[in-house]
Amino acid sequence: MSWAAFFALVGASILWGSSFIAMKIAMREFSPLLAVFCRMAVASAVFALIWKRMGGFAAGRADWKGIVFMAFCEPCLYFIFESQALTMTQASQAGMITAMLPVMTAVAASFVLQEKLEVRAMTGLLLAVAGVAVMSLAGEAGPQAPRPILGNFLEFLAMCCAVGYIITCKKLAARHKPLYLTAAQSFVGMAFFSPALVFAPMPAKLTFGPVAAVFFLGLAVTFVAYGLYNYGVCNAPAAKAAAFINLIPVITCLLSWLILDETLNAGQLLGGATVLGGVGLSARPARKGRKTHGE
Repeated sequence: MSWAAFFALVGASILWGSSFIAMKIAMREFSPLLAVFCRMAVASAVFALIWKRMGGFAAGRADWKGIVFMAFCEPCLYFIFESQALTMTQASQAGMITAMLPVMTAVAASFVLQEKLEVRAMTGLLLAVAGVAVMSLAGEAGPQAPRPILGNFLEFLAMCCAVGYIITCKKLAARHKPLYLTAAQSFVGMAFFSPALVFAPMPAKLTFGPVAAVFFLGLAVTFVAYGLYNYGVCNAPAAKAAAFINLIPVITCLLSWLILDETLNAGQLLGGATVLGGVGLSARPARKGRKTHGE
């Protein structure tokens, strides 16, 4: 993995970690689906402005199927599940669940991309799932998390969609530049969520915080972060690229505490530690002498 890919993946993970907090702030005035449409529209507007400078974009019929499937997984289905999850659970809990993504991606990559999977990775996945269950059951209903169990389950479904996105992006990366794949995600996402303009309730008022959060989500998270992550996925094994998602729970919990004043009880901390322990078990480097496919 090059240093450029390394820093791209780190930057994307930091921005994604902050996205949970920004989405919580945006939903103070915007409905979940309207907030997602607005962030897709902001990113699409940027791509429209630079489209000529990006040059041509040619994709065969088979590639278009893959591109549409990638965008359907994320942002479309992913944001449906995640936006609803954040209305029911804490941003910090949702961020913890993202720690499962690297292990889930490693399992999927072993089947689809033939990247080597060790027994340790499967053990770590099961441990992480158990941690999510403990964290969810220990969650207490409150103003910021009225239905934490359902919210955490919806966030888990969002991670399943993210796996589909990462694997498909890795397959498309051999023929398409990361910037084009990011643009496709933005345009498809904007079209997919456009019915929100008709069916979603409009904000009763607009203040600086939620509006700024929507623009941050569109520019920094959708435009910049997806571009950085797609670049990283194009230049690293899928399982290794997904491992950088481990940064998200730490960033999300820290920002949730600083900005949203969220806290986790003892049971949730135990569950979160179990999730991270399972991820750490699966991410531990293989013994010397063993080489994983794709390195």
